[in-house]
Amino acid sequence: MQLQQYNFEVTLTLLPCEIAMKCLLPSIRAAVADRLLRNHNLKQLEVAKLLGVSQSAISLYSRKIRGKAISLENDQEIVTLIDNLANAILNRNLACKDLIRTFCLICRTARAKGLLCQMHKNLDQNLADENCELCFLPNAIRCI
Repeated sequence: MQLQQYNFEVTLTLLPCEIAMKCLLPSIRAAVADRLLRNHNLKQLEVAKLLGVSQSAISLYSRKIRGKAISLENDQEIVTLIDNLANAILNRNLACKDLIRTFCLICRTARAKGLLCQMHKNLDQNLADENCELCFLPNAIRCI
């Protein structure tokens, strides 16, 4: 039995979740860290413990060296979600699964608003000429 030959090319592409992991999540953490440092006068070490990261990571966030890939401060809905997340973390009134859901909600909201699109196209040349709109379709990319 001879296997039929198919003539097609498979090209690997970065998934939206990979872009979120590399660019968006650090930006969310940086924004939350900023709220905790600035609005609640916490020390970097205290913020690090609350966020489960190192003090040096908080230093990098506060100096805008890390977590600056995507600006979240121009969207009021996302700013409100980040403010609420920072307050909940400070007051320690989020269960672990609620913390995860809140991060995912911010991520889904940013993706649905197209905040990752240009970054995705910049990092993945396979999308450079496409108008994928996957993140805009209702329930198209569904996580937690």
